[in-house]
Amino acid sequence: MPKPTNSAPSQRMLRVGEQVRSALTQVLQRREIADPVIDSAVISISEVRMSTDLRVATAFVTPLGNTDHDQIVAALNRSAKFIRGKMGPALRQMKFMPEVRFKDDTSFENFRKIDELLKSPEVQRDLDTQEEKD
Repeated sequence: MPKPTNSAPSQRMLRVGEQVRSALTQVLQRREIADPVIDSAVISISEVRMSTDLRVATAFVTPLGNTDHDQIVAALNRSAKFIRGKMGPALRQMKFMPEVRFKDDTSFENFRKIDELLKSPEVQRDLDTQEEKD
């Protein structure tokens, strides 16, 4: 019976995703990509999610200190085949080299918005009245 597609990732998917993240980080640290947009940016890879067949890796990236995330993500996706080739030695134990897709990681922005909401005067007022009742 096939596994449902909305289930949590398996241990194997998580382990391979971490190995791919490490290999991607090594490629980016060595500055092997000849693209001025990528070369001028410091890029953090927060997570890599693998497809169930381990053939597609979706890397969530955050360009640090750069406001134009879309430009950097587009440059990474243009260089995806080159990056995939450079990851080969680090992932030589894999049967298939995964196709890499890059997406902007918006989780930090979401955390910032939630933090701002929690610090807003309206929420603070509601929290103060709740504490008074206790």
